[in-house]
Amino acid sequence: MLLLFDIDGTLLVTQGSGMRAMGEAGHELFGARFDETKVKFAGRLDPLIIADLLRHNNLPLSRENMAAMLEGYRRHLVPKLATPGNGRALPGVQELLASLRARTDITLGVLTGNIEETGRLKLKACGIDPDQFVLSVWGDHSPHDPPARSHLPAVGIARYRTMFGREIDPARVSIIGDTPYDAECALANGCRCLGVATGQFSVAQLLESGAHHAVADLTATAEIVSWLVDDARSSK
Repeated sequence: MLLLFDIDGTLLVTQGSGMRAMGEAGHELFGARFDETKVKFAGRLDPLIIADLLRHNNLPLSRENMAAMLEGYRRHLVPKLATPGNGRALPGVQELLASLRARTDITLGVLTGNIEETGRLKLKACGIDPDQFVLSVWGDHSPHDPPARSHLPAVGIARYRTMFGREIDPARVSIIGDTPYDAECALANGCRCLGVATGQFSVAQLLESGAHHAVADLTATAEIVSWLVDDARSSK
């Protein structure tokens, strides 16, 4: 069993630190008229967010600008994450991860729009050990151009195959996330999706988007473990 967790809005919140850091990077590089509010952030890949920020601010979509924005984002994010109260793990997350780590029949992973460096920074700042996730698929790991979140589950499945030397049925892979993008990428790859309504979307909205099951938060440890592991096994 492979469980792939989204980060922002699913495992943790950083009180909008990411959006503010992106905005500050843009202002520093391109001036005060740079407007980070022109694009949506939730559930999207960082490279796509940055590309949209450049496009909507009428800036060249060049490798140099993309790289400069990523570096500026990282640099401005660090002090924000260090500010007390700006980052925390969401309810039930630590207990659920501890319960899952204790099992030998699952592999813990992340599948997220974050690039690796900033994703790991967020996890550490919120007291979540990034190294407990033995398989990671980051937002810049799509093999296609343009990238899409729907490309990422296949990357995770291929990495599982390489890591363990065996195939895994996509039906034994669960994507856990707080946006319709998580459900869409799961469905596109034949995976299961657990929606978590700790972000901008309700349980009803997550189910409407295609999540196979949805919960208000991750506090019901036993029930969630049962759905992720036991229900997946019994459905085979």
